[in-house]
Amino acid sequence: MNYLPLASAGDTPRRVMTIAGSDSGGGAGIQADMRTFAMLGLHGCVAITAVTVQNSVGVKGFHEVPLDVVAGQISAVTSDIGIQAAKTGMLASSEIITTIAETWRAEGLAATVPLVVDPVCASMHGDPLLHHSALEALRTELFPLATLVTPNLDEVRLLVDIEVVDTASQRDAARALHALGPQWALVKGGHLRSSAASPDLLFDGTDFHEFQAPRVDTGNDHGAGDTLAAATACALAHGYSVPQAVEFGKAWVTECIRANYPLGHGHGPVNALFRLQP
Repeated sequence: MNYLPLASAGDTPRRVMTIAGSDSGGGAGIQADMRTFAMLGLHGCVAITAVTVQNSVGVKGFHEVPLDVVAGQISAVTSDIGIQAAKTGMLASSEIITTIAETWRAEGLAATVPLVVDPVCASMHGDPLLHHSALEALRTELFPLATLVTPNLDEVRLLVDIEVVDTASQRDAARALHALGPQWALVKGGHLRSSAASPDLLFDGTDFHEFQAPRVDTGNDHGAGDTLAAATACALAHGYSVPQAVEFGKAWVTECIRANYPLGHGHGPVNALFRLQP
């Protein structure tokens, strides 16, 4: 695959922020995001929303970060270091989502910084990572600020009550998601087991763009959604168009899935470190 351009030695690289939860097992969350940022040559910044207690088997619990600390992290970074793109992950509660949206507008970021919203609702094991009451805040507060939203099929069902089973229902879901306010909606098809490939569908309110990748037969795919959103945000930080950024993100996460490794007694992670291997 073609990688993103690297900054010359001594030059400041592009900056990208992850607004998400911490994964103590290191497979997903800000840990996965930061690996992708580093491997693609960008400087990663963080606003931690929650600290999870989890490993390869599941999530044992999580602790939400105070609202003023969530807002303060975003303000401190954007007012000094500056960012060219951002992505969200686990946001935990409606109060945190509202705080992020208010801070995003107050800092004047809505018109200048591409925002990828990965609406994380549950872990891959089915453990909840978002209070059910927060779904409405996602729809009404954050989606209208998003350049791109990237739900998987389980999240699509929770957000717009559409069960995606084929191409037609995937298009219906993309239309329903776009109607909530984002500039672009990506309906990921990795969980569409009826398809021999992994089909993702991107929609801007007018045109559909389809992206295909071979399905990798593995149970070690922890952090795949985070990694796709992180790589897409990196490409947006370099000025790629949304379709170009999604194409890059999908190619990146496919390579990371291929390079997966076992970890612990459950699901191992996708592997952004493949770029370091000979």
